[in-house]
Amino acid sequence: MSMSQQQKADTSASKSTSQETPQETPAADTLNQQLGVLTRREVEARILQPFVKALTVKFGQEEVLEVLRDTVINAAKEVGSTMRETSPDASMSAFASHWEPWFRGGALEVDTLTQTESEWRFNVTRCRYAELYRSLGMADLGATLSCNRDAALVEGFAEDIAFTRSQTIMQGASHCDFHYQKKKTSET
Repeated sequence: MSMSQQQKADTSASKSTSQETPQETPAADTLNQQLGVLTRREVEARILQPFVKALTVKFGQEEVLEVLRDTVINAAKEVGSTMRETSPDASMSAFASHWEPWFRGGALEVDTLTQTESEWRFNVTRCRYAELYRSLGMADLGATLSCNRDAALVEGFAEDIAFTRSQTIMQGASHCDFHYQKKKTSET
């Protein structure tokens, strides 16, 4: 058999095998619970930093940041959806009960202003995520890698909870003003 025929046979066998093998379901992502989110974000950032730099050189900053932003937002929606699947309901208290990995180890210092079944409002007065990205020389990517997740996370969890925030420590503000609120339903 010639080299060309062997390569075709190998390719054909490979295609046959991949077509016959059912797609495996990925294992559940439990890193947030195991490590805490701050540690996870540091590992991700250290891996992504050289990768993003290389992609930016090859494809341009705008295109790379757009793909990164979309990927991070979609990943956060998936995390929110997984949170919902493991919750008894889509209530505000159920959503809030999942936040321990984000707060772990003092990652976020917060002043809770309101926490009811219709509203959860708090100010982040210290954000170690922002400190992390600055210490890694990635302050310009911090909002994309972390802050962008907040609205998407709750969107994945429950469509009837709205999220607003007017400022972040990552952007240079004194605090981040988180506000989750049940959307008002129109009565017919």
